[in-house]
This record gives sequence, C-alpha cells and structure tokens, in this order.
Amino acid sequence: MSDQLYTAPLPSLIHRIGREQTKALCTIACEHGCAINRVRRSRHWQVKGSYSNLQALRRSLQDQDSITHHFVISKLTLSLEKIEPPMTIEQQLALLLATNPNVTLNEMMEMTQCTVSQARLARFENDTL
Repeated sequence: MSDQLYTAPLPSLIHRIGREQTKALCTIACEHGCAINRVRRSRHWQVKGSYSNLQALRRSLQDQDSITHHFVISKLTLSLEKIEPPMTIEQQLALLLATNPNVTLNEMMEMTQCTVSQARLARFENDTL
C-alpha cells in the first residue's frame, strides 16, 4: 500500500465551526494519523493524511454525529471521491501482468515491492485465466 499523503482543503474553518471545535477536531485528527494546519498565514486550513487515515477520520466524525462536523465531513467526502484508492499488491501484480505478460518475477518484485511467493501466485492466477 502507498503511504502517499493527500490534502483536503478546509476553507474558513474557524469561521464556520469555531476555535474550540477546531481544537477538538485537531485532536481527533491526530488520533487517526492526520494533521490539520493552516495554509500559510491565511484563514484557510487543510487536513493531511494517507487515504486510509482520511477515511478513518471521516468515519469517526460521522459516528460522532455532531452538527459542527458536517462541514468537515462534506469536505473530506469531496476530496476522497477525487482520490482513487491505492491498489493492493495483488491488484498491482494483476495490472502489471495484463499490460506486460512477459515480465520476469524479479521485475515484478522490483516494481511492486512484493515477495517471491506473491509474484508466483499472481503469475499462476494469470496463467489459469
């Protein structure tokens, strides 16, 4: 899985939900491995995190069901819809074999950072189709 960080903008966050709620939101985000910070010296904020961490943060905010979190939930949902979820190693191997069936096991392991057994299993599954 990719550990790429994604950013979701939260324009005018303090004006919309208030300073105390923003502080509480920052602690919730930290619990889920995300960071909420200001964009330079503007009034706009942003939340950064990996795809899975942003999803976990959104689920946590939805579970709390607070009116003040609706703005953040909507912005997170919009940003997550634009992001394509990261592919698993099995999906990466299947795509690699579909585009280049003559790829060697070593090349597969180098490109996807998988183990020999995962590469062999993907090759076997591709050959049986």
